Amino acid sequence: MEKLIITVAPTGNVPTKEMNPHLPEMPEEIADAAVRSREAGASLVHIHARDAAGVPTLDTAVFSRIHQLITERTDLIVQISTGGRAGMDPEARAAAVRLIRPEMASLTTGSMNFPDRVYVNPFKVIEYLAAAMKEAGTKPEMEIFEPGMIANALMLEDRGLARSPLHFDFVLGSRGSLQATPKTLLFLSESIPHGATWTVAGIGRWQLPMAMLAIVMGGHVRVGLEDNLYYRKGMLATNEQLVVRIARLAAELGRPVATPHEAREILGLVRREA
Repeated sequence: MEKLIITVAPTGNVPTKEMNPHLPEMPEEIADAAVRSREAGASLVHIHARDAAGVPTLDTAVFSRIHQLITERTDLIVQISTGGRAGMDPEARAAAVRLIRPEMASLTTGSMNFPDRVYVNPFKVIEYLAAAMKEAGTKPEMEIFEPGMIANALMLEDRGLARSPLHFDFVLGSRGSLQATPKTLLFLSESIPHGATWTVAGIGRWQLPMAMLAIVMGGHVRVGLEDNLYYRKGMLATNEQLVVRIARLAAELGRPVATPHEAREILGLVRREA
C-alpha cells in the first residue's frame, strides 16, 4: 500500500469554543494547531476561516493570513475550503483560491441536506469553482456525500475542468448523507477510477472506525475537530491527539505515515517554487 496521508481539519464552520475550548478559530490559533498536527504526523491541513467574533467567513484576508502563517512555519499541504456554510455566493467561495493559489481546495460536487439547511450546489456552480481551481493551478479534493457526486466529479474531468489522478474525500456519518458503514466505504472506494486516491472523513463517533477501515483498505484518513470533538465518549479532544492516535494505529498495522513531500507525490502535486 501507499504510505498513509493524514489530513487534519482543525476548525470547520460548525464547532465553537463553547463545544470544545481546544477549537482554533483565529489565524494564529489555526497555525499553531497545524504545527502541532504536523509534528504529530499530519501532512495535509484543511482550513476554514473565522472572523474576529469567531463566525465563519470567506474573507480572503483571513484565508491569506492563515495560509501565510502555516506555510511559513510548516511544509504542510494547505487545502482551502470552498464550502457553502460561510456563504453561498460562488464568486466569494472562489475568491481565496484565485488570490492565494493554494496547492489544494475542497470542492463539493453536488447538493445535499444538512440538518439545518439544504446545501445547494447546481452543476454551474460546481463548474465555476472547478474552473477557478484549474486557473489557479489548485488541485480539487472532491467532497463526496453521496454516490452521484462521484459521477459529477468524473463529468468535470470529461469537460477538462479537473485532471487525473482525481482525489476524493468520502464524508460519512453526517445527518442527511451516507451512513458510515464498511459496506458504504467499500462501495464508494470501488466506484472511483483506477489510479484515483481517496480519504475518508467520519463524522462524530464514526471518525475512528472509518479511519481504521481506510488504513487497512489502502485509503487515507481525515481527522480533526471540524468533524469530531471527542477523543472518546465524554473526553474532549485536541486536533493533535486525533492525529497522534491515527499515526500510532497505522504504525501498529504496518502502514507508515506519509510526510508532506511523500503526500505530494501520492496526490500528484507539484510544489511551486517560492
